Amino acid sequence: MERRATVERKTSESNIFVDVSLDGQGAAKVMTGIKFLDHMIATLATHSAMNLVVEAKGDLTHHTVEDVAITLGSAISKALGNREGIRRFGYAIIPMDDALAVVSIDLVRRPYAFVKLKIDGLQIEDIAKEDVYHFFRSFTFSLESTMHALVLYGENDHHKVEAVIKALAISLKQATSLDEKRGQVSVKGTL
Repeated sequence: MERRATVERKTSESNIFVDVSLDGQGAAKVMTGIKFLDHMIATLATHSAMNLVVEAKGDLTHHTVEDVAITLGSAISKALGNREGIRRFGYAIIPMDDALAVVSIDLVRRPYAFVKLKIDGLQIEDIAKEDVYHFFRSFTFSLESTMHALVLYGENDHHKVEAVIKALAISLKQATSLDEKRGQVSVKGTL
């Protein structure tokens, strides 16, 4: 069974296309017009081993970042289907030079996001600080997951966010992977 999905989101503010293959090799084709967002998504693909195609056009950076996060989360959720047989949980502690980040995820279909990035500046490359936070929250809610993402320490804001993206990627790789011993993923019988 191929775990793949394509989702398009067209609004008056943006036009987003996402194609995801959960069981890929980490290939990424990303064109959002926002360099740091492209970098984040390519990093996510590389370390999660998902193949991702993300194409986006938007009127404002904020709308593009938000709608890419929503569409990407929705595509991964769609590719997971009923989520039967997945490991469900994933976690990682990842260093990026001076920064150390922890991410823990549960693909439970109960959206919740705790995001503490400890960003000092107002902007990281070409994205506003608030939009970076918004990306992680929007992604988590559209994926219908619970995520806790925390930067423990660091000096460089770019490194802090990159550590979180890498930790998210490893967490997703674990949580979305199939466990042959596992059928039911919750004592409730469903996520």
